[in-house]
Amino acid sequence: MTGSLLLGVDIGTQSSKGVLCTPDGEILATEIIEHQTSFPRPGWAEHDADQIWWGEFVQITRRLLAGRDAEEVGGVAVSAIGPCMLPVDAENRPLRPGVLYGIDSRAQAEIAWLEDHFGADEMFALNGMALTSQAIGPKIRWLREHEPEIFARTAMIHSASDYMVLRLTGEHVMDRHTASYFVPLFDVRTLAWDDRFSEPIIALDRLPRLLDANEIAGVVTPEASAQTGLAVGTPVTTGTIDAAAEATSVGVLDPGDMMVMYGSTLFLINLVEAPHPDRRMWTAAYSLPERHAITGSITSSGLLTAWFRDQFGQPERESAARGGAHVYAQLADLARDIPPGADGLLCLPYFAGERTPLNDPDARGVFAGLTLRHTRGHLYRAILEAIGYGLRTNLDVMAEMQAMPTRLVAVGGGAQNELWLQIVSDITGLPQVLPERTVGASYGDALLAGLATGIVAQDTIPNWVRTKRVIEPNPAPKATYDATYAIYRELYGHVKDDLHALGRLDTAIAGA
Repeated sequence: MTGSLLLGVDIGTQSSKGVLCTPDGEILATEIIEHQTSFPRPGWAEHDADQIWWGEFVQITRRLLAGRDAEEVGGVAVSAIGPCMLPVDAENRPLRPGVLYGIDSRAQAEIAWLEDHFGADEMFALNGMALTSQAIGPKIRWLREHEPEIFARTAMIHSASDYMVLRLTGEHVMDRHTASYFVPLFDVRTLAWDDRFSEPIIALDRLPRLLDANEIAGVVTPEASAQTGLAVGTPVTTGTIDAAAEATSVGVLDPGDMMVMYGSTLFLINLVEAPHPDRRMWTAAYSLPERHAITGSITSSGLLTAWFRDQFGQPERESAARGGAHVYAQLADLARDIPPGADGLLCLPYFAGERTPLNDPDARGVFAGLTLRHTRGHLYRAILEAIGYGLRTNLDVMAEMQAMPTRLVAVGGGAQNELWLQIVSDITGLPQVLPERTVGASYGDALLAGLATGIVAQDTIPNWVRTKRVIEPNPAPKATYDATYAIYRELYGHVKDDLHALGRLDTAIAGA
């Protein structure tokens, strides 16, 4: 291949995005497609792998290449939500919808079984992560126990990004960052599969071979070329989880750098020199070699603001449809008129359970302190503040781990809401770097494709990563936020048992 353009595509929870870039990071074209996540039962979250993952990759790629010679593209990289669990048969066909990352909590019984069978401490010592809804091993065990006919036909287990690489190249590969979440089948120190706990889950020969995200996995096959419009032989990288690709895109490259991704979930990647296992957080390989990361996530971030938009934002939606400002800009104006602390209204944002550091899939959302004087603006402000309190909770744990980040970089669709960024910086007391380009993970994919093919040299990465401005914390609301944060931390413990009881009742009613 002689082309030098770089194509990156990311498949997210709510939308898919793609970019076509020059070797110095200039964006020539972008595309986006929105889609729906399926929640067929309480605690389940799924995507159709061919319709959403591969289908939208094909659509986006064809649109990006429209009017261009496919030979101009010198490298392709993909990222996607993850970690996911997708069984494919011997012909590489999906056997069921893909089971999504930590927002899918169906495998709680399997987690309990594995901990009883092997011991939680023994698995943690190998993997550097406790078994949570983010772990894929229990979900494979769930498949084995609950859908045995499908499991018997399973030739390979894939996640989302590597399924697209499979469709592009025919290669069964997976990046080490994604594999880190295949607990308890991965050794966080050797960064390799390990079979000591595999027998009741799956044989390791049904897992892809491991590479780094910036390595070439293969090239576009004739069949993939016919579907996507990419030239046969175009190099394809291994791919990775969207959060890792996005972190790479904004220069999270050195220990102390931490990405705060304001996406459907709030995802954190804090680079460290060596593994720092702690049960409350996740320790993983990174998208680039010889690096480790402490990662964490607030389950409902953009998912929660989208829920509010859909359920309570009809006036703003109608205004936007008539040509007014964007819906979220109007909602931000509502929240801006409300003082810090939302006049005594506090939200626990656990509308889809919670991941780090609580790791409680059975948690539920709460609005506490409601009075008759509270408005939609108060509710929305409380939601934005709740994400700030959740981030501060994760940072407190990292401080206890002696792994406090020194630089925060804000990315994702929510990073366009500067009110939200200001609220979060005021709550945490930390500045946030806002990059000039917040295109997202697809931009990081293009960069990874450039690094893998040699089209982009390591010393030219600063051309891709530029700072727009830094959000500095405002000290004025500190006392209010400190007091409210203390209540936030206490409230969950007070209502935890009741929230779990409500969840059990909901599950029982749905099952009936």
